[in-house]
Amino acid sequence: MSRPVLVINCGSSSMKYQLVDPVGGDALAAGLVERIGDDDGGHARHTPAGGEPTEWSGPVPDHRRAVELMQELFARSGHPLDGHGLAAVGHRVVHGGPEFTDPVLVDRDVLRRIADLADLAPLHNPANAAGIEQAMAAFPGVPQVAVFDTAFFADLPAAAATYAVDRTVAQRYRLRRYGFHGTSHRYVSGRVAEFLGRDAGSLRQIVLHLGNGASASAIRGGKPVETSMGFTPLEGLVMGTRSGDVDPGALLHLLREEGMSPAELDTLLNRRSGLLGLAGVSDVRDLTRRVQDGDPDADLAMDVYCHRIRKYVGAYLAVLGGLDALTFTAGVGENAAEIRARVTHGLSGLGIEVDPARNGATSREARRISPDGTAVAVLVVPTDEELAIARDAAALVGGQPAR
Repeated sequence: MSRPVLVINCGSSSMKYQLVDPVGGDALAAGLVERIGDDDGGHARHTPAGGEPTEWSGPVPDHRRAVELMQELFARSGHPLDGHGLAAVGHRVVHGGPEFTDPVLVDRDVLRRIADLADLAPLHNPANAAGIEQAMAAFPGVPQVAVFDTAFFADLPAAAATYAVDRTVAQRYRLRRYGFHGTSHRYVSGRVAEFLGRDAGSLRQIVLHLGNGASASAIRGGKPVETSMGFTPLEGLVMGTRSGDVDPGALLHLLREEGMSPAELDTLLNRRSGLLGLAGVSDVRDLTRRVQDGDPDADLAMDVYCHRIRKYVGAYLAVLGGLDALTFTAGVGENAAEIRARVTHGLSGLGIEVDPARNGATSREARRISPDGTAVAVLVVPTDEELAIARDAAALVGGQPAR
């Protein structure tokens, strides 16, 4: 086994982690610390590979305590992190701005620049920076590597990346389409090529990353040419609590007529919209149950959700000039057969069909859900952002090459 990489993904109130063998691809242990900073106390769950999970509850006032708790839980499981000979600690960072377009070794200057990008990702980058800072203190001498969600889309064609606003304003405020979920889109599109036995350079792909956050990408020859998320992760598809595309004029109307503040608009669009705003639930599993129970609000919400995805699929097919593979991934994309069926319904004229039996079968493996012989391979490919980050980190510090 190669030297493992510890992958850390910090949110404002949570920290996910996974210990990964970057060569074999195995997760050696995984865990989650939740409700960081919650006055009612936090909760943690640690699961070693092949072992029983350990639960913990108590105060977790900040990310420093979260990192300490992670170390304690590894030690309790009988596999302290000190004994693993870490090759690196890899960190998911949501926004790299215009300057970070590849994984980077983190020093104090890089950490400061990541924190300075908080104006572009105020909900994410401060927490990402806090996690890195605490890991640097907890693992002195171990290389810290930042892997950016935006990096895969750094070289989008100018026509796709550019907003049609005053160019001096755009330059001053760094307004462009950055794209997000890039680590997932990169990993999954590479797995598609492997699954099909094709050179990625020959493929035209659409990848649908459907989770609580959702995004679409158009990929030609292994390079993205379009993506649905933009300056922030708010643009594009309907999500669990985020609106996706909304006419900016509607927001100006709320500013003028309702006197909404920027903070109120932010809360409306990011936390009270999407499926939650339409149906009162943000989880697609709850939404599906309500649809089956005949709830008209839930049925409309699912229609809106799937209609938006279909619209992007059609647009991206035109951008690509044809399509070889349409792939569903992430929590919803991998598990919600009803969503996949609705998204692809009626698209046989575009070469997109789904076999009901294949679509309804459950599996954790990459699989084809289209009938044999169709023009477009419709696939379900589980994402593994942690493995992608681990391989990036190992490659950067001189370990095994990234794949």
